[in-house]
Amino acid sequence: MASTPAVASLYRRCLKLSLDWAVHRYIWRGQAVYIRSLFDANKHIREPRQQRALFQEAEQLLETWKHPDPYRPPTAPGGSKYERNIPAPILDPPPHMTL
Repeated sequence: MASTPAVASLYRRCLKLSLDWAVHRYIWRGQAVYIRSLFDANKHIREPRQQRALFQEAEQLLETWKHPDPYRPPTAPGGSKYERNIPAPILDPPPHMTL
């Protein structure tokens, strides 16, 4: 049976995937409303087998539509500005030790 957190995670992944394909935010908003309508249309299903089948179908669609170059925020790991202006390492020599 698909639990509420699993469905919420699937919904978020669908939205993020559609954001990878949308060029502009106003285009993505229409896609987000459509995705929400798809989830709302199936929220009345209580049969575990049907829920599992819908969940697996949605997982397969996500895998099919996965973007080859997903969007990453520029400052996130893997982004174009990640670690761009990191502080310089300390290059002072170690203090002299007398033994």
